[in-house]
Amino acid sequence: MPDLSQTSPAAFPLQGGLVLNKSTFAMQPGEAQELINFEPDIEGGYRRINGFRKYVNQQVPQTSSSGERILMVANFADKVIAARGEKIFSSASTELTNKVTSGTGMTGSGTLNVDSTTGFSSSGTLQINDELFTYTGVTASAFTGVTRATSSTTAADHAVDDAVSESWTERDTGRTNADKYSFERYNFDGNEKIIVVDGANAPTIFNSSLSATDVSESSVEGSSIVVVFKNHMFYAGKSSTPQTLVFSEPFDEDGFQSADGAGTIKVDDNIVGLKVFRDSLFIFCENRIFKMTGSTLSDFAIQPVTRDIGCVNKDTIQEFAGDLLFLGPDGLRTVAATARIGDTALGAITQNVQSIFDANIKDSTVFESVVIPDKTQYRIFFSKVGQGEKITQGIICVRRADKFEFSEIRGVKPSATDTLVVDGDVRVLHGDFSGFVHRQERGNTFDGTSILGRYRSPDLSFGDTGVRKHMQRVILNYKPESAIDADLLVLYDNESTDSARPAPYALDTSDVAALFGSATFSTSGSAVQFVFGGPSQPLVRQSVEGSGFSVALRIKDGGETAPYSLKGFQLEYLVGARR
Repeated sequence: MPDLSQTSPAAFPLQGGLVLNKSTFAMQPGEAQELINFEPDIEGGYRRINGFRKYVNQQVPQTSSSGERILMVANFADKVIAARGEKIFSSASTELTNKVTSGTGMTGSGTLNVDSTTGFSSSGTLQINDELFTYTGVTASAFTGVTRATSSTTAADHAVDDAVSESWTERDTGRTNADKYSFERYNFDGNEKIIVVDGANAPTIFNSSLSATDVSESSVEGSSIVVVFKNHMFYAGKSSTPQTLVFSEPFDEDGFQSADGAGTIKVDDNIVGLKVFRDSLFIFCENRIFKMTGSTLSDFAIQPVTRDIGCVNKDTIQEFAGDLLFLGPDGLRTVAATARIGDTALGAITQNVQSIFDANIKDSTVFESVVIPDKTQYRIFFSKVGQGEKITQGIICVRRADKFEFSEIRGVKPSATDTLVVDGDVRVLHGDFSGFVHRQERGNTFDGTSILGRYRSPDLSFGDTGVRKHMQRVILNYKPESAIDADLLVLYDNESTDSARPAPYALDTSDVAALFGSATFSTSGSAVQFVFGGPSQPLVRQSVEGSGFSVALRIKDGGETAPYSLKGFQLEYLVGARR
């Protein structure tokens, strides 16, 4: 054991997020040069993200012979609605609350315990992964009279939280040339409804029973944007009238008599998106942004917010952390109302990760975003034609304290998204390019594909790049949520091939928690395996080897590990000779 009495300690919490616009020596110690599939945690540190699982176990049916991506996914009426091609479908979905093993016999008298049976029929067929089940009855939280492995499927093991879903039911078929769909959930008369537009056909209204009715007004046929503001339905994004807003009579999505309060408004730029925020309707255009105030035809008024910047894509506009976030031509920007009524400030927030936006804004064909409110988190995804999922990029934006922090998502390629809070439960859904609907924040993989988790610190010189540091010990403060599989690497002199390259130190965990001051990492390949885990936040003390004029730390995991949070490090070293 080395003599640590003369060591110099350097401790730093992990904060600041991914920073790509600074020299490594100009970065703060807690910032990250690499932060892939980690999220800045509002509780401090960086947390390895959860994965996603299928929310409905079947593909949404194709409506032509060619491959079609999901064009819409929405939570509504205790079901999920999805559009693929020119048709709209629905399915109910819930999750198992108890595991089911392949040996569990169910021959007409079995029970499947689930979160809820709301939205399902009183009898029918269910799918869990690749296995089909029939049932003859329901309670609030169980399917009864269950027979498993029906329709020549095979009994298999199913885990807690696995999706239990019904088949897709066709809801609307009379569409042609449909493009990306948009929707708005609303309630004008005490009945929950959702209205859908697709850029080509008449807007379609679904009631809570999912019966469909088309809006008859020809002036809004072909709209691609729809939103409710002051009890009027606003339509925009029609290719023949791209600068025009059409709004209905109050409380009537299909009433367009001007004498009853309907009307049209034209702006001097092509409309990209609409968003209601703080009692105003923000109108995002290609090169400008406007704000509408007022409540009726008689007092609606439009004023410019800016004539210098516009929005790249409507699906990036989200209310987030007390602001509106949207993708501008130079990255993510905010629209923030100040204390002065009507005064609005604009600002880009993504300078730290601007290179990722520069690489994706011009070339991406699909942009999607979601907000996860309990994490104060905004996620934006970029998709390019022909690009594989493994290298598809996205950005996580977290508002922590008084600033935004970022990390990179890699391996998620949504074609449509939706977020809805239901009874306190945040449901984050996305549809993909192969016809499946998934639920994010579930499991430890991307639907069975390993998640690449990577963190790298700046190159730390401790104030003097000319003095060699002989590293003695790394103390890691981290919080595992279950057993994890990850490695710590100590890197010297910007990963120079001329410097020492110690073997990785394995972070192997089990259900046994480490004792403070007594556990260490094992060296990769060692016969001895040490364990860390439990619900606490352990301090793990690891003796390390090597020396250099700068040092960096990297954490990489095995791809299917449980989430864990990196909170901070302390590095202890001896000062050597000056170069």
